[in-house]
Amino acid sequence: MKKLTVVLVVVLSLCLAVSMAFAADMKGTVKSVDAKAGSVVVTVDGKDHTFKADKAVDLGMVKAGEAVELSVEKDTVKSIKAAAAPAKKKAPVGC
Repeated sequence: MKKLTVVLVVVLSLCLAVSMAFAADMKGTVKSVDAKAGSVVVTVDGKDHTFKADKAVDLGMVKAGEAVELSVEKDTVKSIKAAAAPAKKKAPVGC
């Protein structure tokens, strides 16, 4: 019985590790949003990618031209949020 438990734990751990390996985080710019169809087109590194949105993702939060960070699993967006603005450099102080 202990062997079966150990085998099940190992198999479940491998499944979890594999599923995490297929998830990807990326940054890009929203090209278009189709909330009715549940899809979004994002430009990443100069290439357009079309993704389906997970039911938990609110596509009403993003607009075309907006910089975003998204988490993608296969061809499905699991989360999307506005990308952080780059920090502004302060002017040097002194002579």
